[in-house]
Amino acid sequence: MSFNTMGTHLQEIFRIAVLPALLLIVSAAQSQSGKKPNVILIYADDLGYGDPSCYGGTGVETVYLDRLAQRGLRFTNAHTTSSTCTPSRYGLMTGEYPWRRQGTGILPGDAALIIPTDRMTLARVFQQAGYQTGLVGKWHLGLGNSIDKNWNEPIKPGPNEVGYHYSFIFPATADRVPTVFLENGSVLNIDSGDPIEVNYKKKIGSDPTGKEHPELLKLFPDPQQGHDQTIVNGIGRMGYMTGGKLARWTDEELGFTFLEKAKAFVRDHYRQPFFLTYNLTEPHAPRMPGTMFKGKSKLGLRGDAILQLDWAVGEIMMELERLDIDKNTIIIFSSDNGPVLNDGYNDKDVELNGSHKPAGPLRGGKYSLLEGGTRVPFIISWPAKIKPGVSDALVGQIDLLASFARLLRVVVPAGEAADSRDLWQAFLGKTKAGRDCIVEHSRQLAIVCGDWKFIPANNIPPYFKETYTESGGSKTDQLYNLKNDIGEKYNLAESHPDKVKELRALLDRERERQVLPR
Repeated sequence: MSFNTMGTHLQEIFRIAVLPALLLIVSAAQSQSGKKPNVILIYADDLGYGDPSCYGGTGVETVYLDRLAQRGLRFTNAHTTSSTCTPSRYGLMTGEYPWRRQGTGILPGDAALIIPTDRMTLARVFQQAGYQTGLVGKWHLGLGNSIDKNWNEPIKPGPNEVGYHYSFIFPATADRVPTVFLENGSVLNIDSGDPIEVNYKKKIGSDPTGKEHPELLKLFPDPQQGHDQTIVNGIGRMGYMTGGKLARWTDEELGFTFLEKAKAFVRDHYRQPFFLTYNLTEPHAPRMPGTMFKGKSKLGLRGDAILQLDWAVGEIMMELERLDIDKNTIIIFSSDNGPVLNDGYNDKDVELNGSHKPAGPLRGGKYSLLEGGTRVPFIISWPAKIKPGVSDALVGQIDLLASFARLLRVVVPAGEAADSRDLWQAFLGKTKAGRDCIVEHSRQLAIVCGDWKFIPANNIPPYFKETYTESGGSKTDQLYNLKNDIGEKYNLAESHPDKVKELRALLDRERERQVLPR
């Protein structure tokens, strides 16, 4: 080989193999030093305040959540708006308390979209700031303009119409039909010869149901909670579905599918600022973790699902490190509400829970007005800007919209996101001053102001037998000093009538405050 030929050959190797790698490194370095950080919001489903080991959990060692907490800011007084999923997700997305709007309760799988398409949303803040926005995982905020919709054609409006450039979701939760994936509004693997139909009022088609054919089930439903309708993958669901055999998911693959889609979004957009909402399905029922996690915890299927959740968080962290964009990427981890053990299926999670306390020192859990319903794990990591530590600032997920709008200099139209507060300095760890008050929501409203919490007298039963959850229901007023009594054991309403009067007035004022009409 001549010298000239060898030189040409080396140039070709450099062009094909070396130059792209150098460009990748330069691009990543530029991204790291850029002014706009990437943002990933990782949102767990029914994970309790006491589940992660970095919050004192003893049942499962959450290695990657612990690592995230060690390199970021761990909040001990962070809240969802509500103790159930649809309303808390509505509050997160819109910056508005969900109880201000009709129709924001837990939605069936065929519900219409409940977020107005002309409103500011968390995702739209990032869009207006020039970000690529993506949503992967659980949605549960409705699709289309009505309950009656054709699942065999593109369904709009949905996530793409409220701020996401890309979406890969399932419509509601894993215990509800239709059990299908939608990518940018279209169901995957549609077969024109096997059209999908969904009905929540009456049985349709000939698919077996859990009620009629319990011998086909691999998870037995709790008869009090209604998960005994159409069977998909050996699991009875809420609602009836027929058709779409090729489109139906396998539960054990859900977490892996969503993880790969999330990682793909990061890889496709890491050269520019991106915002990814990564909505995990774990540890929501039905709990069917992948084979690699089954039997690996001491807590049964729920513990196994938490291990899978933790692993997925680690996979995202390692993907960012591999692309060398981890230092300028904000990761926010939280959960949509408090924990629940028995939530529709007899999977022995109550018996196998042992001494583990999913809500930690808190009373209550999912569905509850007590702190276990809305006080959740909340971690923010941004290695380039946030010093590791712990914050007891009172913050809400509802405040992310106003806070990121400030960071990115996006103007929120007057009257929108009316309940969101700019807490950017608290999220950075620059101040321990958070919100003055936050309203908590289940079937009724409660309010937390500073160290004090007030729950007005109500007609809620004190205990939800189906889910083994204290509700916060009481026919008398309840007042707790959370600084001294985080477990809400000592009702101080009788001994502090002035504080009851003060908090009742603040709650009434919030309830009556006028916001932008729909």
